[in-house]
Amino acid sequence: MKRYRFKISKLFSVGILFSLFIFTVQTFAQTSNIKTTKNKKMKISQIKITPDPYEPFRLSQGNRVGDLLFISGQTATGDDGKLVGVGNFDTQAHKAFENLEKVLKAGESSLKNVVKVTIMLRDMGNFNKIVELRGQYFTAPYPADTIFEVSSLFSPDALIEIEAIAVVNEAAGWKK
Repeated sequence: MKRYRFKISKLFSVGILFSLFIFTVQTFAQTSNIKTTKNKKMKISQIKITPDPYEPFRLSQGNRVGDLLFISGQTATGDDGKLVGVGNFDTQAHKAFENLEKVLKAGESSLKNVVKVTIMLRDMGNFNKIVELRGQYFTAPYPADTIFEVSSLFSPDALIEIEAIAVVNEAAGWKK
C-alpha cells in the first residue's frame, strides 16, 4: 500500500511540475508577443460618407481601428439629415439598416461581416419585426446582438437606432 502511495504522490508531483512548465511556456509566449507588438501603433481612421448628416453634431459615422469598424448608431435619417418615416416603424427600421449598410461599405465592410449589433427601440413591441429584419439584412452566422427599449432617441419621433461592430472585408474569414 505504501508503495502505491509513493507512486501516486510521485506521479502527482510530476503532473504539477508539468503543468507549471506548460503555464510558464504559455506565459512567456504571451509576454514575448506583447513585447514585439508593443512598439507597433494601431491605425485609426474615421469613416466618412457624403453627405454626412452627423457632421453638424460633431459625430463620426464610425471609426476603423485596425481591421475592426465601430459604427455609430444609425437611424432613419435621409441624406438631408431629416428623419424619414415619422410614425412608421417599418419605414424607419428599413432606412436605419440601409444607412448601416452604407456606412459599412464606406468603411470597406458589409452587413455579412457585422460581429456585434446593438439595437435600441422606442417600443419592445417591435421585437418580432426586428427578428424578421435581422433575417433580411444579416446572414448566418448572425451577429451577437443586444436589443433594448429606450425612452427617447435623438428625436422624439425616432423609433429605432442601430450601432454595430464589424470586421473589414479583407480580414473577414468566417469559419464554417
